[in-house]
Amino acid sequence: MPSHRTAYVSDTAPGRGALRAARSWLHSDAPSLSLNGSWRFRLSPTAPVTEDFAAEGFDDSGWNGMPVPAHWVLQGDGAYGRPIYTNVQYPFPIDPPYVPDDNPTGDYRRHFDVPADWSDAERVVLRFDGVESLFKVWVNGDEIGSASGSRLAHEFDVTSSVRPGDNVVAVRVHQWSAASYLEDQDQWWLPGIFRDVTLIARPAGGIEDLWLRTGFDDGFGRIDTEITAGPDAFPVTLRIPELGVEQVWATAADVAPLEVGGVEPWSAEQPRLYDVTVSTAAESIALRAGFRTVKIRGDRFLVNGRRVVFHGMNRHETHPERGRVFDEEHAREDLARMKRFNVNAIRTSHYPPHPRLLDLADELGFWVILECDLETHGFGDLDWAGNPSDDPAWREAYLDRVQRTVERDKNHPSIVIWSLGNEAGTGANLAAMSAWVHARDTGRPVHYEGDYAGEYTDVYSRMYASVLETEQIGTDGSRAPLMGCTPAQGARQRTKPFLLCEYVHAMGNGPGAIDQYEALVHEHPRLHGGFVWEWRDHGILATTPDGTPYYAYGGDFGEVVHDGNFVMDGMVLSDDVPTPSLHEFKAVVQPVRFAFDGDEVAITNLRHSADTSDLRFRWRVEHDGTLVDSGELEVPVVAAGESARVPLPRIPVARDSETWLTVDAVLAAGTAWAGEGHVIATAQLDRSARRPVPAVRRETDWRPNDGTLTLGIAEFAGGSLVRLAGRDVAGPRLELFRAPTDNDEGATDEVKESDASVPGVSNAELWRRLGLDRLTTRLLSVERAAAALRTISKVSAANSALSVIVESVWSLVGDELELRVEIEPSRGWLTVWPRIGIRFDLPDGAAPVDGAEWFGLGPLESYPDSLRAARTGRFSATIRDLSVDYARPQETGHRSQVRELTLTSTGAEVLRITALPDTHGRRPGFTLSRHTPQQIARAGHPFELPDSAASHLIVDAAQHGLGSRACGPDVWPEFALRPEARTIRLRIAAG
Repeated sequence: MPSHRTAYVSDTAPGRGALRAARSWLHSDAPSLSLNGSWRFRLSPTAPVTEDFAAEGFDDSGWNGMPVPAHWVLQGDGAYGRPIYTNVQYPFPIDPPYVPDDNPTGDYRRHFDVPADWSDAERVVLRFDGVESLFKVWVNGDEIGSASGSRLAHEFDVTSSVRPGDNVVAVRVHQWSAASYLEDQDQWWLPGIFRDVTLIARPAGGIEDLWLRTGFDDGFGRIDTEITAGPDAFPVTLRIPELGVEQVWATAADVAPLEVGGVEPWSAEQPRLYDVTVSTAAESIALRAGFRTVKIRGDRFLVNGRRVVFHGMNRHETHPERGRVFDEEHAREDLARMKRFNVNAIRTSHYPPHPRLLDLADELGFWVILECDLETHGFGDLDWAGNPSDDPAWREAYLDRVQRTVERDKNHPSIVIWSLGNEAGTGANLAAMSAWVHARDTGRPVHYEGDYAGEYTDVYSRMYASVLETEQIGTDGSRAPLMGCTPAQGARQRTKPFLLCEYVHAMGNGPGAIDQYEALVHEHPRLHGGFVWEWRDHGILATTPDGTPYYAYGGDFGEVVHDGNFVMDGMVLSDDVPTPSLHEFKAVVQPVRFAFDGDEVAITNLRHSADTSDLRFRWRVEHDGTLVDSGELEVPVVAAGESARVPLPRIPVARDSETWLTVDAVLAAGTAWAGEGHVIATAQLDRSARRPVPAVRRETDWRPNDGTLTLGIAEFAGGSLVRLAGRDVAGPRLELFRAPTDNDEGATDEVKESDASVPGVSNAELWRRLGLDRLTTRLLSVERAAAALRTISKVSAANSALSVIVESVWSLVGDELELRVEIEPSRGWLTVWPRIGIRFDLPDGAAPVDGAEWFGLGPLESYPDSLRAARTGRFSATIRDLSVDYARPQETGHRSQVRELTLTSTGAEVLRITALPDTHGRRPGFTLSRHTPQQIARAGHPFELPDSAASHLIVDAAQHGLGSRACGPDVWPEFALRPEARTIRLRIAAG
């Protein structure tokens, strides 16, 4: 058992000692002193029994410096331990409320000067905004108290312990504590004082707490002011200069609601804020108030009377070097990036962020679900036995957490829903949290996904529901059972607004099918959108022994248990680079919709409340990707939820090239988050004249041959291509394999949407079992005609009777070389294929291929269920930029529906390839990479890929979709690639 001096580490109580009640994070003119900076620091491998370090005269000269705020495991290059990543698992034995004796403990000390004039203060308060996970505080040798709740604020009354002049504060932080059982979020475990530490002088006659409850109705704003202050604080004055408001309350009994005319409402699209001050003779509080009313009416979630659709992201606070340490400049740019990609909502998964972030959300405009610092996911593996959520011993801790959450952030108009936490099962403690929130704040509903039966929450929420299940939830009268519900409970849940608190898991290359979920939102008003999991990869910047930087994930720090690269599941990479999936999301949820009809286009404004007066509508016409005309559409102002039809410009249609009209909705003026001309929505119209596809030339005079010959720019030996336009080339070889994406590696137990998948077994594992990554070829025949070569091969894998017959026909068509490949699988294939393609290997040479120019879909990678961001045009990229640096190397770089492709070397054309559609009108795609799919699949990190100046071109007749199976639904059947016959037809010329 732990010593009586350290027994508090296993105490379920949230805090002891001079801990003060939770209150708002306010901008006050009361004197304060930041204690951020360098502290003296000592790390012990276990909780020391002695507390002598807290004495005033303790000699800490032998200690090292430690920045505050910071996580100690991210300092000192491993000298203070290493980060640990888990998603569900606890990194210590599940023995609540106890934690191991091996409990890294950090002791902090620093001196600070208290100004002489602080002697007039009524109280002196020491505030900690974030410490992981349990800490105890001393000031000048006096033990003040302890507290837990890592992402929550804690204030201690230190009035009797501080003095004018020099003082010393000592803090002991334990990495593990009883509180750790409540903080099993999907993220890194990062101990330390990681948010601000502040000393505050509370004046006599000051305002202890303040809440402006605001509402809006038909041009009128309502302010219901709650002031926590002693009687000596009055009179109190509330001022809103822009609205001409100056209200003086002589006593607390006089404080009454105000109604103000001429108010503009706050919304995520038009985040109108008013500067407010609330003052006494001793203190002035500054706030920025937004007027809005949140209501649930039937199964609709409304703000200011209008239905809200959440195009949201689950957002953690994470940075590759700072961890969860807040940086305002970086956070502002992070939110601005969200706005540029049409994100309108944030779920603060799964804890309150730094309070300043919510100021930015108010200012820039986001709907926010503010989530409590609570998750006990690891108990799920025990069938929730021993889960604290239903244990009375933890009730005080649960209530403390939600109270500190609500009280700290209650003044923010951006917060429209409170969330009790995440993946903590269910139980009486969660119900008690909900009851407290409902009693405290009647103006915001309560969310918790784990309340499947809807016993104590106001909205119905699910994570990773399939498209089919989501549709059933949105459909009136559906009798399909809902997960975790009796029929009666399911009927009740269907009367509530529904949101997907997590969906389309954005791990690695993916997700797919975002557009299918979005379509349901517009079809079924009960569905209110959702929150992608998640916004950003959590990679930690590390270096290999030779100094190569990379972004580390679970297991890279020698963790005993970990969850691998599951922490790399964001739409933004660790280095702030948006992934193609974020571009796809932007295109799917764009707030303006275009529908072409003859010579007109219908423009629909899908916004919540903003009209289109802030937008311009530009158009351009391109022939085979080359601009031929452009201008602006004359579009009337379209109100939110309304449409307008406008005529299209005259479109010059080319006879011998494709004609495409592109329309963009762009910002007419710059904003706080994007410059003038920023594109928020786009659409394309194909006005191409129909052109016949060149007929296949059928040879009839085939005769056996040794396959050593020259056809135009191609040289063959033994039936194999060896040189092309004077360059060494190997191929084409059948390629059915792709380096598995994280979704390909997903192995969910339930597969509802693709009958080609196997429950509990990943597609990637099936591909490896079938040997798709190690196919071998047996040449069956080689034949020649007058100006043509035909080979037939059988492709299969060791220990497999399954095979593919590949017929390749090379012929001269004028000055061009034509290649036609017929691919025919044998019977018996029972699983999806990753791709159907042919691969050309171009070895390292004097002038290696280093780029591509193409006419087709671009500019970024695209896949069958992720095509909405792709547009038809002419693009170019280096071979390096064609791929995405996913934290774990995987399939990347596919460009769909290519018409023309030119391989380049230092800007010079090497090969020109024209891709002809097959008999069904389907066009191939291409991938150009320095590495083969097999090489990519063997690498766990980008630095593990071999150095290469070779290039590998894969032309795909088809690719399997992406889906979300890493943590969600599999690929939708329409986009699942089943083994089938395909044709690839190319024309190749020298550059």
